[in-house]
Amino acid sequence: MEKQLLCCEVDSIRRAYQDENLLNDRVLQTMLKAEENYLPSPNYFKCVQKEIIPKMRKILATWMLEVCEEQKCEEEVFPLAMNYLDRYLSVEATRKTRLQLLGATCMFLASKMKETVPLTAEKLCIYTDNSVLPGELLQMELLVLNKLKWDLASVTPHDFIEHFLSKLKIHPSTKLILRKHAQTFVALCATDVNFVASPPSMVAAGSVVAAVQGLYLKSQDTSLSSPNLTNFLSQVIRSDPDCLRSCQEQIESLLESSLRQAQQHSGTTETKRMDEEVDLSCTPTDVRDVNI
Repeated sequence: MEKQLLCCEVDSIRRAYQDENLLNDRVLQTMLKAEENYLPSPNYFKCVQKEIIPKMRKILATWMLEVCEEQKCEEEVFPLAMNYLDRYLSVEATRKTRLQLLGATCMFLASKMKETVPLTAEKLCIYTDNSVLPGELLQMELLVLNKLKWDLASVTPHDFIEHFLSKLKIHPSTKLILRKHAQTFVALCATDVNFVASPPSMVAAGSVVAAVQGLYLKSQDTSLSSPNLTNFLSQVIRSDPDCLRSCQEQIESLLESSLRQAQQHSGTTETKRMDEEVDLSCTPTDVRDVNI
């Protein structure tokens, strides 16, 4: 009798489903009121930080995003970690030599808040090329908690996306794609310093509008045209339509800039790879060290 082995890929981590009962106007209005309490200072580079500059934040954010993606973290983890980072830098002057430690700590805290199985201190230290020790990360965790006054339930753009999508009359399969695109825009905005002090609801609404336009869904329904959707979501978040339109355009511009940089980086990487094939002494590494 012939036996067959069936190989099934099963997600070993159990995750909770979205609670549809929470997608109501009462919850949305509560989040709109609370989001202002978690906004970082827009001027912390000038008023608080003496060594940290916007370029350093960009490098750190890119590294943090890569770690979250490689570890397949929940979509909420990275925006939440960046919120912790910006709020901390808004109140505490930090040396540039400790910036990667701070970034790792913020991911550590965010994963504890959002992940079923959070990232471990040891794993995060490996991603720093062991320039950070687990003991240092745990000490930094207490310092960050103290500076944030232990208030980690931040409202992020990700929290608003599902509320906005539930108000749009689109097919479930289309909604799945739209959600993924909007989440990508939210993560992209979190890496850019120009969105540091933008209200999460504004970033989420701008990301949804940009995603709809990018997927050409406006041709399926006139209510999804840019002017109509912008006016509708601006009423939902109680904002001026021109402000939301400006945010959307800023997000689209950021996307174009990121795509150009990715293409340039791809070309540079290909050239470097060819050079490394000639020089066999080069030793590649999977661990990216952020040298700031």
